[in-house]
Amino acid sequence: MIAVALAALLIAVHSVISRLSGPAVYDAGESEISVAPGERFEIRVADDPGDGYRWIVAAPRPDPAVLKAVGGRLDPDEPPPSGKGGSRYLDFIAVGAGRTDLRLLRCRRCGEGAGDERGARSLNFRVTVG
Repeated sequence: MIAVALAALLIAVHSVISRLSGPAVYDAGESEISVAPGERFEIRVADDPGDGYRWIVAAPRPDPAVLKAVGGRLDPDEPPPSGKGGSRYLDFIAVGAGRTDLRLLRCRRCGEGAGDERGARSLNFRVTVG
């Protein structure tokens, strides 16, 4: 009985510490991401909401059995290296073991052919969950 209580306490402490420390953050220049199943992580990109561009998960979409996009947020008080705008954090969760490619696209219209529009920018990541 004591062993079960101790195990439950250790699991609870680990859960609290994980939530307090927050998800791992990867920058735009990091193309290889390795995480465990169930782990949440963020990708930080420079973003100026006033310029009309936005970041999207672009085709080809990542394998949904491996990776899922779960939102994002803008931190306007954290200036990116360019000194203009803020930092956008795109949130993901590692669903299951495997490997998938993730392509982010900064675009205005973000429809078909958006990668070719003037000012568009893409970032590519290889995500390994295991």
